[in-house]
Amino acid sequence: MPMRGSISSLKRLLSGAGLASRRGFQAPDGQRIYAIGDIHGRADLLAEIHTQIVEDAASTPDSVEKAVIYLGDYVDRGTESREVIELLLRQPLSGLKSVYLKGNHEETMLKFMENPSIGPQWFGFGGEATVMSYGVAVSRKTREPGYFDDISAQLRERVPASHKAFLAGLDLRYRAGDYLFVHAGIRPGCPIDEQDPDDLLWIRGEFLNSREDHGVMVVHGHTPTARPDVRGNRIGIDTGAFASGALTCLVLQGSGRRFLSTSVRG
Repeated sequence: MPMRGSISSLKRLLSGAGLASRRGFQAPDGQRIYAIGDIHGRADLLAEIHTQIVEDAASTPDSVEKAVIYLGDYVDRGTESREVIELLLRQPLSGLKSVYLKGNHEETMLKFMENPSIGPQWFGFGGEATVMSYGVAVSRKTREPGYFDDISAQLRERVPASHKAFLAGLDLRYRAGDYLFVHAGIRPGCPIDEQDPDDLLWIRGEFLNSREDHGVMVVHGHTPTARPDVRGNRIGIDTGAFASGALTCLVLQGSGRRFLSTSVRG
């Protein structure tokens, strides 16, 4: 794993800091919101961004309500999926409301435990790392018939009930003032209350390429970019943490907008 940097670990991504939307999107009065992008099995980065949030929140008067919103994809790819969920469950940020959204990777993990046939698909985009984080041995040799049935059964046995309840209870979206928080995005032209869950978890092209006014500023992850992707109708904060070392947190208060980030480690 890349080396940690003591100085650059408190680095803030200032690109996009203080940008004002032409529509004047506002967070709810009297609130400061922290939104964290895709974590993907990097418990070390999650702990680091939590430290930054705690330090940042300390500068806010007690009268200001504070919330942290996680945009999903806690598992897969990185080596510490189990540790990420355990950290979220056992060490929630004191004094901040926590909102946990579902990502497509959590949906696939849950499905695999019920339907082993999707194993090749899940392992193809990072599920193998999650299975290993729960102590299930995997073979890199030719996989015999029934291989994924056995892995699924072992995973069901090894995932704690508290983790299963966490995964099953994740929300699909969260609205705060003029901001809508989802994992992947929304279907342009479709009312928020009528959005297909599959789009909220999986959509890319139609949403990313749209310049349509959604009536809200959509904050999302799912599609990694080198830096926060700030557009007129959306803000993408998946900065590929599992590989880049940069886990991004969007901070909203009033009309203000800025970013916190773990350091990029090379």
